[in-house]
Amino acid sequence: MDVRTGFIVLFCLIGLTRADPVKYVDCGSVTGKVEVVDINPCQSQPCQLHKGQDYSVNVTFSSVVESQTSKAVVHGIIAGVPVPFHISKDDGCQSGIKCPIQKQQFYHYLNALPVKSEYPSIKLVVKWELKDDNAKDLFCIMFPVEIVG
Repeated sequence: MDVRTGFIVLFCLIGLTRADPVKYVDCGSVTGKVEVVDINPCQSQPCQLHKGQDYSVNVTFSSVVESQTSKAVVHGIIAGVPVPFHISKDDGCQSGIKCPIQKQQFYHYLNALPVKSEYPSIKLVVKWELKDDNAKDLFCIMFPVEIVG
């Protein structure tokens, strides 16, 4: 194999291993703009979340306001009903964001999505919000998941 063919094969393999960003719906980001949503590991969509595992949620967004704080609020939407979902760190300033949040800056919010063993096997939509000082959404995203055994 010559060098050129080797590079082509290498780039093809990199393309196969690179995860695509998760498809999401913006559900009302008021004071920010979502750029990219990644859930790791998530090989297919909707993301299959295995019971007993933790997943990382990474949201890249920009802010149009200044805010001293940020707080995450997460719900599972089941048959149209929002069910509160507990995460261990709801303080966005402890989840990859350096506070205070500044206008026109990009931020990488990173948090864990734990899937407990006792959760039922079900398809649902996750609604993840990050709120500013005034309880307005820096971002609000919704994405489908399937909890599997």
